[in-house]
Amino acid sequence: MRLFAGSSHPALAQAIAKHLSQDLGNVNAKEFSCGERYVRFEESVRGKSVYLIQTASPNINEHLMELLLMCQAAKLSFAQSVHVVLPNFPYARQDRVSHWREPISAKLVAHLLEEAGADHVMTLNLHSAQIQGFFSIPVDILDSSKIFEAYVRSKKLKNLIVVGPDIGSAKYAKVFADVLGAELAILHKSRPEHHQTEVLDVVGDVEGKTCLIFDDMIDTAGTLLSAKEALLERGANPDVYAAATHAIFSGPALERLSNAGFKEVIVSDSMPVQKDTFPGLTILSVAPLIAEVIDHIERGESVTEIYDT
Repeated sequence: MRLFAGSSHPALAQAIAKHLSQDLGNVNAKEFSCGERYVRFEESVRGKSVYLIQTASPNINEHLMELLLMCQAAKLSFAQSVHVVLPNFPYARQDRVSHWREPISAKLVAHLLEEAGADHVMTLNLHSAQIQGFFSIPVDILDSSKIFEAYVRSKKLKNLIVVGPDIGSAKYAKVFADVLGAELAILHKSRPEHHQTEVLDVVGDVEGKTCLIFDDMIDTAGTLLSAKEALLERGANPDVYAAATHAIFSGPALERLSNAGFKEVIVSDSMPVQKDTFPGLTILSVAPLIAEVIDHIERGESVTEIYDT
């Protein structure tokens, strides 16, 4: 087994390698003056199980191209198998044609990874589970709720209710609520434009409850702010929590979250996030989970067992 890190999130790659008691392999990744990416493995990968750790970062297109080049370089260098560890899957929200003349970008990314030489993909909390069907190679969708569960339990929140901010997040929210033994509420919202949300209704009794809004990602934070406002209007406890796997934090997100007054915003490090970015931010590491899955794969053991313990 050899682990290699792309340029997107070296800190996470180092943490995964540490948990596996492995060293990261040497790879030369750089950019030519014309903007083209270049990669070269500086050690042999012949006959090895190669794990490429890359995530969808703010430089999403640059790092996606770098990952594709790493896949092909490993395949052309006679790697036994190429495993792509992609905590935040790029273009995951474009998983269907919702308006005329649109692409299905998530499917295109899946095909590109396969064509580049990937034999297996690992990712966290896909925006839509149907993306797994775009691949003809094995895909492991890891559930980060196991990490959030331990942290939320440690807080011993009283009268807790888990809130799915929209229908799309209802499945994740329901699983998380069941794990915690908490009640569930779902928000019904409309989206007039990209990054614009309007909550139309709240399904569930949130009056006097401690609300934890649980989603797969926080992008511009517009959904979170609308959700919090709707919950407070319906008598929820003013101490509102939010949790999400992928901390994208694009555009006005940081300013919004700095002023939103959430009791706590809990995210994972599936993407690079700086500590103390705004008050109340907590970052949980997914490195132990990813490392454990890699270890099970290398030992030929069931990955499902990880969630049963």
